[in-house]
Amino acid sequence: MPETADLPTKFVKIVVTDDQGRYVLPDLPKANYDIWVRGYGLVDSPKVKAQPGKALDLKAVQAPSRAAAAAYYPGIYWYSMLNIPPANLFPAPARKAMACPSR
Repeated sequence: MPETADLPTKFVKIVVTDDQGRYVLPDLPKANYDIWVRGYGLVDSPKVKAQPGKALDLKAVQAPSRAAAAAYYPGIYWYSMLNIPPANLFPAPARKAMACPSR
């Protein structure tokens, strides 16, 4: 994931690897970038300084625990991945009102 503040606005680009871990960061504006690896079950790798056209061999860093891995993604990220079925697929059983006992 490259990120730079050298441009008029902060620039971040997210790319994915192929099944062999290879990646390409296309169409990056000329600037100095911090580049690192982030992914499921990983913690962020150390950031490497680079410019467009430079080849890098970044190494993923496995998280020491599931809790540590989850901390790199905010809760709303995980929530956004949920595909919650519509409410009509979960009909609530009929409920009877209960009278409150008098004092």
